[in-house]
Amino acid sequence: MADSAAETNAAAVTKAVVPAAGLGTRFMPAAKAIPKELLPVVDTPVIQHVIEEAVRAGLRDVLMVTRRGKSAIEDHFDRNPELEEALAAKGDDATLAQVRASNQLADLHFVRQSAPRGLGHAVLCAAEHVGDQPFAVLLADDFIDRRDPLLSRMLEVRQQRGGSVVALMEVEPDQVSHYGCVAMKPTGEGDVVTVVDMVEKPDPAQAPSNWIIIGRYVCDPAIFDVLRRTPPGRGGEIQLTDALRTLADQGAALAADGPHGEGQGGGHAGVHGVLFRGRRYDTGNKLDYLRTQIQFACEREDLAPEFIPWLRSYLDSHGDETG
Repeated sequence: MADSAAETNAAAVTKAVVPAAGLGTRFMPAAKAIPKELLPVVDTPVIQHVIEEAVRAGLRDVLMVTRRGKSAIEDHFDRNPELEEALAAKGDDATLAQVRASNQLADLHFVRQSAPRGLGHAVLCAAEHVGDQPFAVLLADDFIDRRDPLLSRMLEVRQQRGGSVVALMEVEPDQVSHYGCVAMKPTGEGDVVTVVDMVEKPDPAQAPSNWIIIGRYVCDPAIFDVLRRTPPGRGGEIQLTDALRTLADQGAALAADGPHGEGQGGGHAGVHGVLFRGRRYDTGNKLDYLRTQIQFACEREDLAPEFIPWLRSYLDSHGDETG
């Protein structure tokens, strides 16, 4: 049994799961017919940024969890021969390369979540595809700057310590009620902590810290059995946070029973967190989506020379107006 656990820890993470089955209510009416994950950041859909992030970390086997009405996501990552032929005939090689890039990114798979039963249930929909291997989960409404290799660091921590790994970011106390947040203790590595408790969207006065989970996870396959036993929690949905808390409790219980080496015990190695202080782009609400748009436009070499002067002029002409 010990050898089996060690083999589970040593298994390389090769698969990513991207839940994209949400209703997109914050972006109505646009999201009524267009999946919010396809809303563009300048000219590239948010979900493509997420897939590119997974690929940069070496995860080319990607499962997207969608729902009825979101077939446009599959279409985006599929070939479009008519469009490709038209662009080739025009000699527009640059646009043709951009169009082809989306269907050459990774080995993409799709499964549908039959009902909106929460993030935990969406992850559980990936069980058959993932099997008994560790895997990453990347939420589809935010992404990490390509200059900050957060996911690669999380995979490294999983390889070293086993168990599951979450990405953590510090926010102002009044922001914790929008996220899952954690209680933690240090490990001896400056950017790695042991997670001892997790609370989904707590009242700020009851939050265990102001470090939130930002939608990047590396999960031990033990998460699936826990999710199958996890009852609906906040909002009547099966919460991934609740299942991870169970794994954290199991890891703490084993540690209390006696000394265990780092990386031992498979799913019972508990939950660790990587403290992230880099650049994250949240597109899950209108205000942060707009901020992301402006940031990207200001950094684009083809747009910035004209966009930044226009933006300065626009702001100067409007002064402190907010209405």
